[in-house]
Amino acid sequence: MTTTRQTQDSEDQNLRRRVHDVLEAGQGDSRLGACIDTFLVFLIIANVIAFSLGTIERIHLRHGALLELFEVISVTIFTAEYAARLWACVELPPLRHLRHWRARLKFALRPLMIVDLVAILPFFLSVIFQLDLRVLRVLRLVRFLKLARYSPAMQTLARVMINERNALCASAIIMCTLLLFASTVMYFLERHVQPEAFGSVPAAAWWAVSTLTTVGYGDVTPATDLGRVFGGLMMIFGLGMFALPIGIMATGFAQEISRHEFVVTWSMVAKVPVFERLKAGTIAKVMSVLKSESYPSGAKIIRYGEPVDAMYFITSGEVEVYVHNQEPETLRQGHSFGEAALFGAEFATVTSATASASCDLLVLERHEFDSLRNSDPELEAELRKSKRSSS
Repeated sequence: MTTTRQTQDSEDQNLRRRVHDVLEAGQGDSRLGACIDTFLVFLIIANVIAFSLGTIERIHLRHGALLELFEVISVTIFTAEYAARLWACVELPPLRHLRHWRARLKFALRPLMIVDLVAILPFFLSVIFQLDLRVLRVLRLVRFLKLARYSPAMQTLARVMINERNALCASAIIMCTLLLFASTVMYFLERHVQPEAFGSVPAAAWWAVSTLTTVGYGDVTPATDLGRVFGGLMMIFGLGMFALPIGIMATGFAQEISRHEFVVTWSMVAKVPVFERLKAGTIAKVMSVLKSESYPSGAKIIRYGEPVDAMYFITSGEVEVYVHNQEPETLRQGHSFGEAALFGAEFATVTSATASASCDLLVLERHEFDSLRNSDPELEAELRKSKRSSS
């Protein structure tokens, strides 16, 4: 009985891990994960289009039943996706140590999961209460935000905004201060000449907003000489005002890209058996001597018969590697080859390597590695310990 239960638990765990890899990590089966992601992206876009078309009266009258059927099918698929993510989330490394109900609750409170819930909630509310909740139907547009799950660029944008929130809030305060200042000054300069447009500070705020944003609708313009001079100054200040948050976001993007590249490179180095037991600081030292190289498709990275004196990490593209007495193997982003060459040409196993597609590599040359080992006794000790453990 116990053995049967353990077998069932193991099967459930394997299934959850596979579902997690396909839905969250896209690793379990790259083709299946890519197909599911592509299908869901098209379904999200189709839902936004269907919602927009449904607001056209003649289309709603003629095809309303078809649009409702499409809504039911879409909600069913989105609900199944939400439930599958919630069921498999216990396989996420940060949540594995928690009880399943607590892990799922914590996962459900993540921003993207809240977006998924809000995207399907209006439909169930309208069914349960049997009401035509037209206001809640507008929440269907939230489904468009589900695209953030499949867009690394949107996720990066969100992280940048979160990381730079203090600086962005400070720039927003500056904007509001300048807006209030411009509205107040224009109120005193123009209120007697144009009381209908500048009769109060809130009324003058409309001119200030359109001027500081450099939109300039032209519906309200200053009539006095001082007002025009002040308006010109506000136009110039408006350019600088919007340059401030743009500069903050640009700096944030550059920092985020640097952090991402560091994490990717660190992960590649840490995956190598001889380095996997090294401390984080020691791995960072190894990363400091990596060099970047690019090869076009068909270029020889390691020629047959030449000594191999470096290790290579693939950051993009594909490389076809030939090893002694083995079939050629195609390696892609995240893989590495030539590790044994770091410890002497006589240990090298790779005989040749060719770029089967344009690729970018990080290269760890043996003489750089040897210099690092000689200058850092702690690294040498950790490497010896790591080699003994792996062997």
